[in-house]
Amino acid sequence: MEEIKKKIMLSGIQPSGDLHLGNYLGAVKNWGARAEEFDCYYFMADLHTLTVRQDPKMLRRRSLEQLAQYIACGIDPEKNVLFLQSHVHEHAELGWILNCYTMFGELSRMTQFKDKCAKNADNINGGLFTYPSLMAADILLYQADYVPVGEDQRQHCELTRDIAVRFNNIYGETFKVPEAYVPKAGARVMGLGNPTSKMSKSDPNGCVFLMEKPEDIARKFKRAITDSDTENCVRFDQANKPGVSNLMNIYSAVTGKSFEEIEKEFAGCGYGVFKPAVGDAVIETLRPIREEATRLLNDKAYLCSVYTEGAQKASFIARKTLRKVYKKVGLVEKPF
Repeated sequence: MEEIKKKIMLSGIQPSGDLHLGNYLGAVKNWGARAEEFDCYYFMADLHTLTVRQDPKMLRRRSLEQLAQYIACGIDPEKNVLFLQSHVHEHAELGWILNCYTMFGELSRMTQFKDKCAKNADNINGGLFTYPSLMAADILLYQADYVPVGEDQRQHCELTRDIAVRFNNIYGETFKVPEAYVPKAGARVMGLGNPTSKMSKSDPNGCVFLMEKPEDIARKFKRAITDSDTENCVRFDQANKPGVSNLMNIYSAVTGKSFEEIEKEFAGCGYGVFKPAVGDAVIETLRPIREEATRLLNDKAYLCSVYTEGAQKASFIARKTLRKVYKKVGLVEKPF
C-alpha cells in the first residue's frame, strides 16, 4: 500500500531572547505532536536577527540555547528537521533572487517595517526593509504547504504567496503557494505584573522564563498582581478579576484541572495560599524542561550533531528548489 505523503510545515524562530511560560503554554507545548501529521522544519532564524545589532557571543549562545529548549519541550530531532538558517546558504541566495521579484511598494506597506523603524531609528538598514523577501525564501525553498502564523506575521505570509504567484506566472510552476496555518489556541498567558497584557520578555519582572531558577519563579508568583477587591477568593471572572483569572488560567494549563475544580480546591484559602500554589505547579512543570535543556547545553557534541544533520536534510530539499529557480531565471547551472 502506498504511503500517504505528509504535508510540509515550516517555521523560523529568531533566537533573540529566552523562551518564557507564555511561549510554552501558548504554542510550543503542542508543537511536538505536529510531527504526527506534518513533515516539520524548524530553524533558528539567525540571519533575520542581524537587522538589529547583535552581540556576537550572545547570538551564538542564544541560538544553541533555543535549540536545546525546543528539544527539551518535546520537538524530537528524529521526527523534525531542526537547523540554523545560516547553515543553509540557499536561504540567502534565494532571498536575493526574490528581492528582484518583490515590489518596493509591497515592502513599504509592511507594518512590521514601520514598527521596527520606530524602535531602531539609529539603524534603519536595507535588511530591515527587505527581510520579508528573505522570509519568503525561507518558506518557498521547502515547498511548504503551511506556515504557522500569528496576526503579526499574516501580512508576511500574504506577501510570500504574492511573490510565489508572480514568479510562477512569469516562469511556470516553480513554487508551491503556501497557506497560513492558525494553530489551535493554547493557554493565553498574561503578565504577572500586568494581567491585562500578554506575558512578554520586555517586562522581565512579570515574565517567567523556562530556564529560570525555582526560587525566582516562586518569588514572581508571590508578587503577582491579583485584584484590589475585598473578596480575596479564588474565582474565575475575567472582566472583574483579571489577575486571579490569569493565575487560574496558568494553573489550569499546567495541572489539567478545570476552573470549577480549582475554585473548589482553594475555597476559603485566599490569594496568599493560591499564588504560591500556582508558582509551585509551574516550577514542577518547567523543572524537567530546564533540567533537560541544561543537560543538552552541556552536550555540545550532541547539539552539533542535531543542527549538522538538520542542515544536511534541509540543504538537500533547498538545493533542488534553488537549482530549479536558477534554471528558470537563466543562471548557468552550478558545476558542484
